[in-house]
Amino acid sequence: MPFSSATGPSKESLWSSRPTCREMESKVSEGGLNVTLTIRLLMHGKEVGSIIGKKGETVKKMREESGARINISEGNCPERIVTITGPTDAIFKAFAMIAYKFEEDITNSMSNSTATSKPPVTLRLVVPASQCGSLIGKGGSKIKEIRESTGAQVQVAGDMLPNSTERAVTISGTPDAIIQCVKQICVVMLEVQSVTKGSPPKGATIPYRPKPASTPVIFAGGQVRADPLAASTANLSLLLQHQPLPAYTIQGQYAIPHPDVWMPVPRPVLMNSPFPMISPDPDPHGRNTFTT
Repeated sequence: MPFSSATGPSKESLWSSRPTCREMESKVSEGGLNVTLTIRLLMHGKEVGSIIGKKGETVKKMREESGARINISEGNCPERIVTITGPTDAIFKAFAMIAYKFEEDITNSMSNSTATSKPPVTLRLVVPASQCGSLIGKGGSKIKEIRESTGAQVQVAGDMLPNSTERAVTISGTPDAIIQCVKQICVVMLEVQSVTKGSPPKGATIPYRPKPASTPVIFAGGQVRADPLAASTANLSLLLQHQPLPAYTIQGQYAIPHPDVWMPVPRPVLMNSPFPMISPDPDPHGRNTFTT
């Protein structure tokens, strides 16, 4: 269902129009999970544009209907961080709306496609590495349980995101499966916070901040380097590959000026040469003959 405003008196929100979402809301209330949490998502620019909508209408509607605070990082970056904060029931509502919006985008993109199967909705959470162990569980038992009970695919990245102590947790599946999966991940996070409450911190979490897209540097020959440091290194390498030809060529006991370069050789070079010193001998015909 699109997020754009409907016409007529029977207008209702995306949340109230889906029974599965209402059931999720009641389950959250019954489970006593109504505490405040912050969940961070990593999105590509196109995904961010989808949830912002024309003139920000979509994200405004999501904020109003879910009750969650939804903030989107600024900057000219290929990736953006979307932060969702609020009580757990508001977080699940916001996730539901985002997941259904992405499903709608996939459906629209397939209208002119020959593909027969619809790809799953995919969201990437950014989770502190200190909590990933509890999410995976001993021998992968917890993440296996989440996969089987929700029907969603869950993958925890082995490496931390650049310059941070956070990892990406990728969730794929139907919107309903994603909502159930996010609920269980929130339960794990709450359990970790409860167990570690009052314990010495293991170290401050360094949040992941996407880097702005750098302007590519183009060198002669068509080589492109986006990283200025890498570009400087590559440029130095190119210079080293094109060393000038030697000024003189040694042939036997004679130093013959190279045909392409006519320039005097500095004395220290001759002093260090394994060949005997040479000096020009005047030639009556106007030529210089090099003799020993």
